[in-house]
Amino acid sequence: MYIVILAGGSGTRFWPLSRAARPKQLISITGDRTMLQRTVERVLPLNPKRILVITNRIQAEETELQLSGYKGVPIDVIAEPSARNTAPAIGLAAAIIAAHDPAGIMVVLPADHFIKDEEGLRETLVRARHAAHNGYLVTLGIMPSRPETGYGYIEADLELRGDGPFPVRRFVEKPPLEQAVRYLEEGNFFWNSGMFIWRCDTILGEIAFHVPDLGRALAGISFTGDVWELSDLAAQIETMYDAVAGVSIDYAVMEKSSKVLVVPVEMGWSDVGSWSALPEVVAPDASGTVCINAAGHVAIDSSDCLIYADGKMVATVGVRGLVVVSTPDALLVCDRERAQDVKKVVEQLTARGLTSYL
Repeated sequence: MYIVILAGGSGTRFWPLSRAARPKQLISITGDRTMLQRTVERVLPLNPKRILVITNRIQAEETELQLSGYKGVPIDVIAEPSARNTAPAIGLAAAIIAAHDPAGIMVVLPADHFIKDEEGLRETLVRARHAAHNGYLVTLGIMPSRPETGYGYIEADLELRGDGPFPVRRFVEKPPLEQAVRYLEEGNFFWNSGMFIWRCDTILGEIAFHVPDLGRALAGISFTGDVWELSDLAAQIETMYDAVAGVSIDYAVMEKSSKVLVVPVEMGWSDVGSWSALPEVVAPDASGTVCINAAGHVAIDSSDCLIYADGKMVATVGVRGLVVVSTPDALLVCDRERAQDVKKVVEQLTARGLTSYL
């Protein structure tokens, strides 16, 4: 297999810990390795032929620094010249791999997801490889544990027995609560994980068919000499990105293709979408509070708080459901139920020209 890790991001949802140059995947939310490093480490037991990490220019240097210590598997960092969503990034990675190995199996993983059962992920990818080899676009569907309104869903045709892959009937946008409850009850809807496995020539063919402009731009990249000397491609990548529109791989291909299969999987997955998701990756204490990177925490009549303390001693008195994040230059205090709105703080800082905090 070849592993492609999508590692862009704007660093808004975990402000003030995350910033534009160090977004979620490049920081350690749990106090140890970064999410990018965890993503790389969980696929190393698969002995991939190569790992390609797609990021952007502002994050490329830190990305290379964090990955410099891994030996045994070649890791390439590719810096996008501009943000174009996931389809151009995936297409570019597929074109690079296909120049060396057209039928190579390509696994696409986000860099900023948490997976508790990493062996379960690896077993699922191995199981999905056969379908991918036979020309299918395989996506991983997370078995839902609650009626979640913050995720997209995949509806599968489960008439065939076994554990998948199953044909995909449709992709569904983030639903209202009533609809999400119904999906949970029906049992054939899965959370859209954004993880894929397919042959390079298959995905390139589907891109050429469904997104001709992107297909032509990718076909225009010429490879000479050593395919893996990616620095030689910088000018061509810039030209390609100037010629294409930003579009997600879901909208560009997956929602339209007749070749899509889904493998349902339970592996303790979370996209760690905001500070409120911390209890999904770090076990809370008896009061329901998660406290990370603190010298200590004194809680008096306090519960259900999420605290990142930058080495400080923290005391909470008579509070419930707060997010408290302390960094050397900024302090965030917000209602746990409003954690998704942290991005609005970044918008305000941008509007006021306070770029030193971004």
